[in-house]
Amino acid sequence: MSSLIRHVTVDSVDPHGLAVFWARVLDGALAADDLPGDPEATVTSAGATLLFVRVDDRRTVKNRVHLDVQPQDRTRDEEVERLLSLGATLRRDHRRPDGTGWVTLRDPEGNEFCVERSAAERAGG
Repeated sequence: MSSLIRHVTVDSVDPHGLAVFWARVLDGALAADDLPGDPEATVTSAGATLLFVRVDDRRTVKNRVHLDVQPQDRTRDEEVERLLSLGATLRRDHRRPDGTGWVTLRDPEGNEFCVERSAAERAGG
């Protein structure tokens, strides 16, 4: 039998704070027993479960693995604006004049992630 991915684990200086950000991004929920200052925090959403664990060192190099998010009920551009308002920062804009492409953002601790076009945008060309 093969293995299953139970959750994606993210090293974090502030697990609860970063989990709150990602819960908002993914319209997910923190575990009921996750509190500020805890060494771990879990976010469960329709698409993934993320586990944030405390580490003492800050990220200093590019992520070797990153998340790609796809908006469900808004356009890519609307989602980028929403995520920036939640505390993400722009890393690099890969949008093309024909509407294709993606945007690379950083979460509040500097972890990079990409925002793709929605399924409706992909279907529309």
